[in-house]
Amino acid sequence: MALLRTDPFRDIDRVFQQLWGPSARSTMGSALSMPIDAYRKGDRFLVQIDLPGVRAEDVEVTVEDNVLTVKAERRAPELSGDVETLASERLFGSFSRQLFLGRNLDTSKIEARYEDGVLHVAIPVAEHAKARRIEVGTTKGAGAVEVSAAASASAGD
Repeated sequence: MALLRTDPFRDIDRVFQQLWGPSARSTMGSALSMPIDAYRKGDRFLVQIDLPGVRAEDVEVTVEDNVLTVKAERRAPELSGDVETLASERLFGSFSRQLFLGRNLDTSKIEARYEDGVLHVAIPVAEHAKARRIEVGTTKGAGAVEVSAAASASAGD
């Protein structure tokens, strides 16, 4: 009886390449290399993006027309001539991710900080989109709709 070693991830990778071609891994890799979590806390949306192995100076955050774009570059290690690579599974190169923001967010006040391989982005809700209390008047004023008893009676016919 022989002991066979299998790698289920190799099999999955082979299926992806058969279905979508060799570029499937690189296309999938861009989204997978920048996984995000998004939360709402009060009047702010918080986004956390994992960027392990990326230096802070290699991260760029821009916003244009309510599209937040994060670009990052993970540099491959420089190997000397006498080093033989036995496995190379980590993704290197330039990555980008776009988040489409609603019109109810204030893109002029976005804040970002990078700490321990995680990019933290805070996006405040715009003032016009925040919940506010509407005062209800008790007296007849200009523009108020007035319904007479006669009109109410005829509407019920």
